[in-house]
Amino acid sequence: MTIEERLEKIEGLLFALVERESVKEYYEIEEFARMVGREPFTCREWARLGRVRAEKKLSGRGAHARWVVSHEELLRYRKQGLLPFNRTLI
Repeated sequence: MTIEERLEKIEGLLFALVERESVKEYYEIEEFARMVGREPFTCREWARLGRVRAEKKLSGRGAHARWVVSHEELLRYRKQGLLPFNRTLI
C-alpha cells in the first residue's frame, strides 16, 4: 500500500468519525441509540413511553413519522438518565 493510499484511507476514516460525532439539532432514534449504547427498539420504546423526550417528525418517506430526539435531550439523558415511568401513556 502506498503512502498516498494510506493517507486517503486515513482521511476517509477521519471524515466518517467527524460526521458520526457532529452535533445536530435532532438525532434519529438509531443515532441516539448508538450514542447511548442501546438498541434502537429500546430507545423507540423509551420514546413511546415518555422515558425520553422525543417527538415524531415526518421523514419524507411517506406517511410514517419517525422518532427524533433533540440534542438537549441527549445531554439531559447523559446527565440524569431516563425520565420516571408514566403509566398513563400505556
